[in-house]
Amino acid sequence: MRELEFLKVIQNTLADSSLIGDDCAYLEEFDICVTQDTLVEGVHFLTHTTTPFKLGQKAVNVNLSDLAAAGARPLYITVSLSLPRASDENFVQSFYQGVQDSCQKYGVKVAGGDLTGADNYFISICAIGKKYNNVKVSRSFAQKGDIILTTGTHGDSAAGLALLQNGIDKPINLINKHLVPLPAIEQSEYIMQTLKDAGIEKLAMMDTSDGLQDAIFKLSKASNLEFDIETIPAGKDLKTTFPKDWKDYALWGGEDFELIFTIPPFLYKYFNNPQFIKIGTVSDRPFSNALEKEFEQKSFKHFEE
Repeated sequence: MRELEFLKVIQNTLADSSLIGDDCAYLEEFDICVTQDTLVEGVHFLTHTTTPFKLGQKAVNVNLSDLAAAGARPLYITVSLSLPRASDENFVQSFYQGVQDSCQKYGVKVAGGDLTGADNYFISICAIGKKYNNVKVSRSFAQKGDIILTTGTHGDSAAGLALLQNGIDKPINLINKHLVPLPAIEQSEYIMQTLKDAGIEKLAMMDTSDGLQDAIFKLSKASNLEFDIETIPAGKDLKTTFPKDWKDYALWGGEDFELIFTIPPFLYKYFNNPQFIKIGTVSDRPFSNALEKEFEQKSFKHFEE
């Protein structure tokens, strides 16, 4: 059973699942965005390829990426950490120093959490933020003719993990993209402000934590429109290091934590700069079941044995 199927079960079981489906839940009565993300040893990180400090940074940053995808300024986090018996005080101290480093960088406060024992390292963070403005953000707001943009190249994180698993520590750019991904906080604020200034009320946006192709699929399905992709955004280091496989890494690798969003063509002049990459356009063709079947055959399966 795959992630999307589990989500369908959850949505069908809950009495009200209206807040489920985007990177964050927007609680209108409190005017806040709330998200939760989890890092599991052996799935999202390997203890012999990272440090507790970098792990603390990454744990915070991946949650802040969800807030960025919702157009929200990060404010608070709670941290739940499960530790194996062999863990010591040095690990905990170094991990929370990493947490503090990212929190200080992005103006976030730790507001509590939980500490338990477990067989493996397990980190779950809840992040709370406040919308930059009243522009509504959802995966379902793409419009035909929109330009599709992303905030950076893709595939570097997965490539970095592959290098580490094979005992290779260069190119350092790929390694760092995996160990300490950076959330697109500044770009999110710029996007939200630019759309507000232009009088745009709705924005289709999410992050690419589960892969660029995954994000394209989810935006396309939610908006019921096919996306025409013209460019695969990949960097020089990825193409040079993996000349045969770079496209697979860029499309399916995951954990790049960039933003992908769509805008009306008349706004493109404000995004035609190095912070953003145009990758395609939204077509006028409705989303098809054939696309969903193709995606399910190719997509990364989180729950496979």
